[in-house]
Amino acid sequence: MILKKNIATSDSGFIFNPSTGDSYSSNPIGSEILQLLKQGNTPQEIKKVILEKYDVENGQFERDWDDFKNQLKEANLIEL
Repeated sequence: MILKKNIATSDSGFIFNPSTGDSYSSNPIGSEILQLLKQGNTPQEIKKVILEKYDVENGQFERDWDDFKNQLKEANLIEL
């Protein structure tokens, strides 16, 4: 899973798809995940970073991760 190259993101959570003109916003953790994707991290590496950095149980993270990934896919922001 990779973030499409033309997708613009900001540290504040703003996401812009210049191909469609659509813009989105994410919470701070979503923004951090997007930055990790832009850096080329794999989903497994991202999971490890988030689980080590935040007080979240693995099961909750998996549910949130699946939801976030589906939102990115529906918005045509990632390539699987």
